Amino acid sequence: MPKLTIDDKQIDAPDGINIIDAADLGGIEIPHYCYHPGLSIPGNCRMCLVEIEKAPKLQIACNTKVAEGMVVHTKSPRAIATQKAVLEFLLINHPIDCPVCDQAGECKLQDYYMDYDRQPSRFPLGEKNHKGKALDVGSDVMLDQERCILCARCTRFFDEITHTSELAIFERGDHCVIDTYPGKPIHNNYAGNVIDICPVGALTEKDFRFRMRVWYLHRTSSVCAGCERGCSIDIYQQRGRIYRYKPRFNPDVNSYWMCDEGRHSFVPLQHETRLTAPLAQSGDRLVAETWSVALRRAASVINDYKERWGPKCIGAVIDAHSTNEEAFALKRLMRETIGSDRLAALNWSPPGASGDDQLLVRANKNPNTRGLAALGIADDGLEALTAAVAAGELKMLIAMRADLVRALGEQDFVRRFGALDYLLVLETDANETGQMANQILPLAIYPESEGSFTNFKGRVQRINQAFSPPGQALTGLEVIARLGHAINGVERPKTADIIFAEMAREEPAFRGLTLDALGAFGLDLAS
Repeated sequence: MPKLTIDDKQIDAPDGINIIDAADLGGIEIPHYCYHPGLSIPGNCRMCLVEIEKAPKLQIACNTKVAEGMVVHTKSPRAIATQKAVLEFLLINHPIDCPVCDQAGECKLQDYYMDYDRQPSRFPLGEKNHKGKALDVGSDVMLDQERCILCARCTRFFDEITHTSELAIFERGDHCVIDTYPGKPIHNNYAGNVIDICPVGALTEKDFRFRMRVWYLHRTSSVCAGCERGCSIDIYQQRGRIYRYKPRFNPDVNSYWMCDEGRHSFVPLQHETRLTAPLAQSGDRLVAETWSVALRRAASVINDYKERWGPKCIGAVIDAHSTNEEAFALKRLMRETIGSDRLAALNWSPPGASGDDQLLVRANKNPNTRGLAALGIADDGLEALTAAVAAGELKMLIAMRADLVRALGEQDFVRRFGALDYLLVLETDANETGQMANQILPLAIYPESEGSFTNFKGRVQRINQAFSPPGQALTGLEVIARLGHAINGVERPKTADIIFAEMAREEPAFRGLTLDALGAFGLDLAS
């Protein structure tokens, strides 16, 4: 491990890394545009030129490997003069779009100008080159050629990651532009990544444009629930409204990227069909009631059915969009509080959903299939429940996040579960299964919850609460704890960290793990 000195600070750097990454280890930022750790290194922006002792000329930090005893100066007079010159060159033809540019607040031209330049333009405004503005280049991408600094991150992404090469650099000199080939717009499921990696406002997102200034947004680390890959993401929200998902680096799951399906998977979470109060069947409609009344009603039905037909007359289905903690808590509620082992998992993907690809997308659109399996909650349990209903043994069903009508189809649902006496639904949104229910308890969506998902490779990753649920909706853990207390008066934990700790003690697959230990990248199941 080479030891080097950067700006009088000694740094131990791994073999083979470049000076930019080594400086980052020491908390030193070397300005750069074209360099991205997930792409090849062209060294074309020259913003990262630094002075290295014993080197005759300034060197680009992006493509210079560290060496033992190397001494680097990023703020020497020569380095600073070069940074100012490079910035002035990049800004010669740049438009004054900052007040109307969606990249404002996240723009490296703005940041570096304030840090390294701060000089007025010597180029007359009227003589700037004019290029294309607000060009729709396909997928969800808008292109502004005047703002582009030709870092070539976007072209390298399409060449090296998706291998589709939709964007290229055309023309020569200061007339160069990024553009698509004639008649061939961008059309792939990863196009949003070029918006993420663009360091300026040249590539912006159609759906996000002019909707919210980024400095008003709050960021929370989480996991994408769009498929069983479980890409690490950041949720950007303001006052409980999600405005965008962006990928968060995870070397073991999704690297620096995410698919566009996952990127926009928050949209269905914010429909006007959100449930905000407990509902109970009254005649031919569902009416709102308080939590205390709803819990007494549900507990009374459960205890009554247990007394009349025994605890095994009650079953439960949990969807694989539920967290590990929710599944464990429901499993314990069923077995220890109710006394029934009739618990099944629902794993299904909508008709026409995309299949596996060679990068990230998985055909299984459930984020926690592996987690439910690790807890011993199997898919084939649904058939066992169906048989129990047909035999007259199953009288009541608890459905947690499980839209059985949509998953099975209305006719199949009625054939399987139409003979039930009572259907208790724990759900986030009004849906067709809720219309069949005797009672509905409103749940928080996963950005409103704490917990974890387990992806298809067995990587357990943490999700964090970005904001509180609306109205009277509660987290799944809170609802299960309250329901258990209403049934037998025993207090149960309702926080994710405590429940995860209990799960790790009781479930072999999670042994040795803690919620805090999952960190930013997650940990693998014990088995």
